Amino acid sequence: MKWEIDFFNETIEAEILAFPPKILAKMLHIFEMIEVYGPNLGKPYTDAFGDGLFEVRAKGAEGIGRSFFCYAHGKKIIILHAFVKKTQKTPQREIEIALKRKKEIHHDQ
Repeated sequence: MKWEIDFFNETIEAEILAFPPKILAKMLHIFEMIEVYGPNLGKPYTDAFGDGLFEVRAKGAEGIGRSFFCYAHGKKIIILHAFVKKTQKTPQREIEIALKRKKEIHHDQ
């Protein structure tokens, strides 16, 4: 059974589609790999971030794109938040947005 990727909302999907072209291409390629092989691809593609939060890491000539995700039931993951990194360290605000959305997802299940 293939893995399924869903988005927390339509805005998240639109934000990813608005990424710079090379970051977008890399992100979409990683999403395709996740659908086939699952989200535990490991670095440089995915990584555990802690508190049940994981990230997709897409590096392109224009910078570094990140998408935070969590597991839903079965073979489904939810993309919670996406952004293009402008600093070496992931800003705390970006992490907090993803964690808040993760709580909403797991509260509804």
